[in-house]
Amino acid sequence: MKICRTKAELRDAVQGFRAQNETIGLVPTMGYLHEGHMTLVRTAKAQTNRVIITIFVNPTQFGDPSDLDAYPRDEARDFALLKAEGVDAVFAPAVEEMYDPSAQTVVETEQLANMLMGALRPDHYKGVCTIVAKLFNIAQADKAFFGEKDYQQLLVIKTMVRDLDMPIEAIGVPTVREIDGLAMSSRNVRLSPEDRQAALILNKALAYGDYEASDGREAADLENDIRAFIAREPRATVQSVDVRDAASLEVPTGQITAPVVILLAATFGDVLLIDQRVCDPN
Repeated sequence: MKICRTKAELRDAVQGFRAQNETIGLVPTMGYLHEGHMTLVRTAKAQTNRVIITIFVNPTQFGDPSDLDAYPRDEARDFALLKAEGVDAVFAPAVEEMYDPSAQTVVETEQLANMLMGALRPDHYKGVCTIVAKLFNIAQADKAFFGEKDYQQLLVIKTMVRDLDMPIEAIGVPTVREIDGLAMSSRNVRLSPEDRQAALILNKALAYGDYEASDGREAADLENDIRAFIAREPRATVQSVDVRDAASLEVPTGQITAPVVILLAATFGDVLLIDQRVCDPN
């Protein structure tokens, strides 16, 4: 497994793969890897000849500096996991390698980036789009793989690829969950034992919402019901509950008759967790 610290090193590795006419899969991550990331890696290995993983805690997508500082990191552990999975190359650059101090170009999906979680975390998706565009340009992969847990992020990236005619396919991979239903996240390690147990309310709320969505409900009523369901857990502080069209993230009108996505964000202690489920009422 080749470990690349600079853009030039990664480009050299990619050139070697291309010289052998091999397809390349890319899995962008912020490290502190878990089974959800490993599922992305295995999916990439199944669909491409060579797999590149990026590990970069991107400062431009964090609004709160303390959240950035608290983000868990364990590079040696990550490298060991990736080597065991047979990854071909890891790109783990320093911030200075990725962001020139004089840089003035950003990438943003104007509408998608500023609704829902984007409204809750201003400039978050601008930071995501900019770094992902840079990684796409550097790695020149054929396919990139992202978890569906951050459903809005996946749509943002797919929209960016479409709008900018990027020669890469962005592929969503279903959310991987712990045995008890909690969506896997690098943030879970920061939960206290009590908050870890309380966080199970999110998956339960999604199951409840899925059931209710098939009962001819309107989106606003369903949102209120899900919010009340989560409020039964005193350790949960709801940040947002949204029921949106699964394809566009627009607000459905009238009774729910087409697939919708339920998007949840809640804090447990000082840890923000998100989760989602696509529901088909038919």
